[in-house]
Order: sequence, then C-alpha cells, then structure tokens
Amino acid sequence: MKRLVVLGAGESGVGTALLGKQKGYHVFVSDKQKIKPKYKEVLIHNEIEWEEEKHSKAVIMTADVVMKSPGIPDTVPIVKELNHKGIPVISEIEFAAQFTDAIIVGITGSNGKTTTASLTHHILKQGGLNVGLAGNIGQSFAAQVAEGKNDFYVLELSSFQLDGIVNFRPHIAILTNITEDHLDRYEYKFENYINSKFRIVMNQTEADYFVYDADDPVIENWMQHNAVQSQKMPFSITKKVAQGASINNDKITLTIKNKTIEMPTKSLELQGNHNLKNAMAASTVAKLLSIRKATIRESLTNFQSVEHRLETVLKIQNVTYINDSKATNVNATFYALDSMSSPTVWIVGGVDKGNNYEELLPLVNEKVKAIVCLGLDNEKIINTFGNVVPIMTQTESMKDAVQIAYRLADKGDTVLLSPACASFDLFENYEDRGRQFKDAVRNL
Repeated sequence: MKRLVVLGAGESGVGTALLGKQKGYHVFVSDKQKIKPKYKEVLIHNEIEWEEEKHSKAVIMTADVVMKSPGIPDTVPIVKELNHKGIPVISEIEFAAQFTDAIIVGITGSNGKTTTASLTHHILKQGGLNVGLAGNIGQSFAAQVAEGKNDFYVLELSSFQLDGIVNFRPHIAILTNITEDHLDRYEYKFENYINSKFRIVMNQTEADYFVYDADDPVIENWMQHNAVQSQKMPFSITKKVAQGASINNDKITLTIKNKTIEMPTKSLELQGNHNLKNAMAASTVAKLLSIRKATIRESLTNFQSVEHRLETVLKIQNVTYINDSKATNVNATFYALDSMSSPTVWIVGGVDKGNNYEELLPLVNEKVKAIVCLGLDNEKIINTFGNVVPIMTQTESMKDAVQIAYRLADKGDTVLLSPACASFDLFENYEDRGRQFKDAVRNL
C-alpha cells in the first residue's frame, strides 16, 4: 500500500487525505499547528491517522508521496529533508488532477484571479455545465474529485500551488496579470515569481488554450523569450487581437475559431478596467467551451461581486465604507484607489511581502486625505507617505482603525480598507480581516 503524508490539515490537506484514502493510500496527516475542530472531526470520522502541533519525522520520512499545503514554504526543515531524500513533495492540485477526467480551467495571476474564477464558474453554471469551483477558493479540489460529480472544474491557483505541480495540465489556462507579490517566498527575486506563475502552461499542448492579458508588460516580455505550446487567446483593452478579446466602440469583441461576438461594456455588473479584463477572460473561456452568447451576456450582467473585493459595506452619515481586504498586494490597492471618486480615508498595513509602495504615490497624493496604519510594523508605509498625506495615525486593532477613520471622515468621503499587505500579524486571514472591518463598521 502506498503511503501518502499530508502536511497541513486545512481545507486542501483534509481534502487530499479523503481522496487519498478513497484511492487506497495509507494516509497520515501532520500539522505543526493545532488542527481546527471541524477538520479534526472529518479526520476522526474517516479514520485517518493524524497528529497536531508537531511533525514526527520518522513517520513522515516513510512516505511515497507528500502533499504540502500551499501555506508551508519550501524552506522549512521537514520539506528540505524530504527534497534531500528524493521523496516527491506535491500540491493538492497535482495530487487530485490525476484522479479526474474533468475538463480543467486553471486561473492564476497576482490580482483578479478570484473574481475571474468566480465569474467564469458563474457563466459555465448558468450555461448548464456540471462545474466545480476550487483551488484557492471554496471546498477543496481533492474533496470535490473524491465526490466525483463534476465534468468541469474552474481552479483559482496561487503561485504556491503551481510550485507543487509536475504533470498538472489545465485545458484552458488564464493568466490575469503579474505584479510584484509574495517576494518573501521567492528569495526577493521577481523573475522567480514570474516563472512560478507561468508553470500553469508548462504541460499544455497545442490542443489546449492560454488566455492572457496582452497589455501586461511582464507577461508580454516573458512570452517573447519563452515558447508556449498552447493556442494563444490574448485579451486587451488597448489593442486589436486576431484571436481573443478586445474593445471596440465600448463593446467587448470576442473572436474565437473565426467567429466573432460582441457585448456592450456598459451592461457589465462589475465596473472598472480591471473588471472589464476579468469579464473578457471569463467570456473567452465560456466561448471556448461553447456556452451560448445570450447566456454569457446575461451572466455578465447579473454576477455579484466577490466578498472582500471592493465590497460596499454601509453608508453612515453620507460616508461610504468599502471593504477591500482581499487587496493583499500593492497592485490590488492601486486598482482600489484608482476607482475612488471622493476624498478617501485609507486603512492600510499588515505583513509586508517586499512591497514597493512608491507606485501608489500619485494616487495617494490625488485621492487620500488621511491614512490609518493597521499593522505591527508600519515603518515603510510611514516613510513612503508621511510627507504626502496631512494626517497619519497608527493602530493595532480593527475596531480602533474604524473608529479613528469614522472621526477623520467628513460627509461625502469614503473610508477604504485596502491593506496592500498580508493579514497574518493581527488576523487569521484576509477574510477574517474583512469580516472584522464589516463588524466594526456596523457597530459604529
């Protein structure tokens, strides 16, 4: 019996354990932290061996294959030792993909991947397909494969998940954009992170498709120097493309397999150029999978925004409170600030991932009247914006940050939580941060 060791008992770890057991592996789950009660119950109920708050090296080293949760860096001692011993360390995506014949749409990028994945899933579902949404979002891919009820999967993929693939091959790959992010996990080398994102196409053949942002200089530069085997489907809001999606006279023009369809941009539920691109990417996938034009149009007009992404919470005394907790890097916050149309009190900060805040200076200068720092180390933010914004304060709790922002905001202003950082110094994750913001606003 083959031995599968799962490192990390979160959503992806427990899903992998369930699938592994179903496929006849002897499974052992090991987590350096305490395992959440809901996951512990699943492991106990399914009679899967587990341990918490430690890694038993002697047991782990007997593995035939190890699935590592995406949150565990390659630099931790146990992973280094596994690599040294030549034991394969893979991601949940790699493990689960071998057990399904479903058609896979894989979506990665520094920003926009959650919205694009959710929107793509929405259109395909409205089109009547049996489609699952997984990866970095929702129920784990492995658990859904174990249930075996989907003919299609839309997977939101982080660079960490792609680092752990060997044979994984999505039929359609989407790359939304690449900007500096997670550099702390890539030796602070941007090129390492870029190469990681492009792993999404590494096993594709000419029978597959690659949908990408042709306006992104980082993507274009990489593609000039590297071969991609799959059929290219670029999308662009600045230039015409022979195959793919572009904008003509306020309409999205989709040209696929020599057929063209048009859709007015003003009817889109999600506004802003970045959402226009997300819509173009999702529509391209839908057309490649033969979804009817009317269904695509309708889906784009009735899709609701993703939670924690430019989500309007409340208006209090004519001040609008916006939750953009999912903005965990500078580029995402750039989109948020760019879409502000009133004077803004900006709540920013958290765990810095090697951020360069200087590209935000023009927007901050134009739109931000006050900054509320929310994090344990705000030095870089203060150094960058201290001379640009007249008011700057520091807090270490969401409640305090929201109350200070409330006092600083005047009628007609916006209070924007768009941290540009990871959340792990004060919160469990970006969802926890977003929910705490919403609770604090509702309690004003």
